[in-house]
Amino acid sequence: MSHNTPITHAPERQRFELHIEGHTAYEEYFHIPQGVVFAHTIVPPELAGRGIASRIVQHALAWARQEGLKVRPDCSFVRAYMDKHPEYADLRLPL
Repeated sequence: MSHNTPITHAPERQRFELHIEGHTAYEEYFHIPQGVVFAHTIVPPELAGRGIASRIVQHALAWARQEGLKVRPDCSFVRAYMDKHPEYADLRLPL
């Protein structure tokens, strides 16, 4: 996988997607009055172990920051990613 493979925002499906090798990995979200909830990070088994989930979450968090949205990390992967990257602490809503 090239790290140049674009991550696309599909607002009609409320998710960020990366299409590669005939598979789709994605981060699913929904809006709440306080900001946005990142609900599920999905990476097909065929794409596992390549850092794809981290790449998508980083992209989604950058989007939230740009949009001025606070993040509720309901997804355990997003929660762990934010715990490991304190530069996103200012985005976090309490669970």
